[in-house]
Amino acid sequence: MNIDPRTINSKNAYKLMIGSIVPRPIAWVSTINNRGWRNLAPFSFFTVASREPPMLCISVGPGVGEREGTIKDTLKNIRSQEHFVINIVTASLGNEMQKSSNNSKEAVDEFEVTGLTPAESLVVPSPRVKEAPIAFELELNRIIELGSDYLIIGNVVQYHIKDEYYLGNYKINLEKLRPLGRLAGDYSEIQETFLLPRESK
Repeated sequence: MNIDPRTINSKNAYKLMIGSIVPRPIAWVSTINNRGWRNLAPFSFFTVASREPPMLCISVGPGVGEREGTIKDTLKNIRSQEHFVINIVTASLGNEMQKSSNNSKEAVDEFEVTGLTPAESLVVPSPRVKEAPIAFELELNRIIELGSDYLIIGNVVQYHIKDEYYLGNYKINLEKLRPLGRLAGDYSEIQETFLLPRESK
């Protein structure tokens, strides 16, 4: 079967992408606006943008549902404040992450809604999620408009990891981390790792 994405509507093209490009890591992004109001939201279009200097990127789409046609608070906050924090989501934090993904008014504090603890960052004013085992503080490098979405690239200016997740020599205990991944409409959890090539069974 062959499908030309230029001949189908954008919703169906999107469904093909998110069902095929899996599992995707989740960036749990915490920001503040110019009033100091906190915002926390997950984005699964997330990856490394550069290793030297270290940069991360997320892609933010337009508002959906009752906020269709609006600009997401995360994008507005990063654009105006030029900093943000990416927290890594574990399986144990899945319910809180899902709650923070709900469409909410700008004045709603997702930290309060989820019962999570805002922790002070060392470099940027945006708070970290204290319960998250890993967090990256970022300063905005640039925002690139791509079609309907915005690619946000940030310079990593501080890295946080809880001691129990650190193996030493700059390595992470992935077995303990149990990062949550995004599928199409569902989620996945890393439960088994292996090396390649594998021996034939």
